[in-house]
Amino acid sequence: MIAIARSHLLSISAVVLALAASNVAGAAAASAPAAPQAATPQALAALCSGCAIVSEVTTETRKGKGGAAGVVGGAVVGGVIGHQIGGGVGKTLATVGGAAAGAYAGNEVQKSVNKTTIWLTRATLKDGSVRTFETSTDPGFKAGEVVLVDGATLKKR
Repeated sequence: MIAIARSHLLSISAVVLALAASNVAGAAAASAPAAPQAATPQALAALCSGCAIVSEVTTETRKGKGGAAGVVGGAVVGGVIGHQIGGGVGKTLATVGGAAAGAYAGNEVQKSVNKTTIWLTRATLKDGSVRTFETSTDPGFKAGEVVLVDGATLKKR
């Protein structure tokens, strides 16, 4: 019985690790940016003091936040599955292990469900420094476009 419990616990652990690995791989492959467009010294010199030249606009997918719903839901499901395995001490260990693995998996699933896409706009300012601006919607800028820097945001000129 304990051998069966161990094999099921290993199977549950493998599923949890596979879920976590797929979430990490998905975040890393969010978007492959095109080569940034460099601003020439002549173009920078011609800018107004509050302007910048857009070098690139990319998107990035970020994990959302986990929460109690994912943890509790996963723990319940994992505990129920673990409880079906073995008997005696093996059953107790499988239940506790299943609940722990389920809590982790449930939290990771909730993070994946709540993921968001953000737009990153890199812009070169008149002094040659580069800043990145984040927005929750497509800003509509193209590489090479001259924009106005307004604090932490960019605006069309």
